[in-house]
Amino acid sequence: MKKAASAAKKKKAAAPKASAAIQLPIVCDSDTLRSLVRKKAVRVVDVRKADDYNQEHIPTAVSLPLARILENDTPEKTVDILEELGVSDNMPVVIYDDTFGALAARVAWTFQYVGHTNTALLEMTFKQWKELGLETEKQARTYPRAKHSLRVNKNIYADAPYVESAKSQPDKLLVDSRERLNFLTEHIPGAKNIPYTMVGSNGSILKKAEELKRMIENRGISKDSEIITYCGSVGTLSGLTYYALRLAGFDNVKLYPKSFKEWKSLGKPKEEFKDATYWDLSAE
Repeated sequence: MKKAASAAKKKKAAAPKASAAIQLPIVCDSDTLRSLVRKKAVRVVDVRKADDYNQEHIPTAVSLPLARILENDTPEKTVDILEELGVSDNMPVVIYDDTFGALAARVAWTFQYVGHTNTALLEMTFKQWKELGLETEKQARTYPRAKHSLRVNKNIYADAPYVESAKSQPDKLLVDSRERLNFLTEHIPGAKNIPYTMVGSNGSILKKAEELKRMIENRGISKDSEIITYCGSVGTLSGLTYYALRLAGFDNVKLYPKSFKEWKSLGKPKEEFKDATYWDLSAE
């Protein structure tokens, strides 16, 4: 009798391990997501417009249009949204869009900034998901409100004063994610250019890690540097580049979410190539 009770006690104690949340990689493949959906062990977040979500979406997904994040992206508001979506501290979250991953990347970064580390990008867009014939549904989903902690991760965030101070530090590097012509027209002084168009592939929002690593290192970017990514306005394109760098093994990366739009509005210095040649226009 005592042995049975002891065995039952051990079994009960081991239960939390079985129910522990799966820790997601930076990019989640479709097979993994489908398995997690079947197990009801993930929160899928659709960041397309509400009308698109209502027409069709990945099964169990909740709707969170990017505009909701951008209208008030304070850490407190972001945590409130996580709680509203029924996301607790360790729950796996997979985010997708239909805009080559840029909108999903901005939301994923925002979640990780407030402390939800277990967040991943779906490897493909919703259009690609459908083209593969994978499951979709029309039912709008809501979940019971959850409790989520606020743990701001300042290591992945940069504001304008930080960017200004970084320009003069050799161990810090700015990466402009806009297209080459926009970069050449004007950019933050000292920045290198990795156009967002170069980080994706036909079948995935991001290239394979080794391919990204090779491409980034070919631009003279070292893993020893702290890298700050920015783009034109709200940090979507640079959010995708942020995750490309992380996937390639660059761990010390920050996002400047207000990006070049704020930089210009503050009257900060700009740099431009006045005599750009054909080769300057090529990012290769």
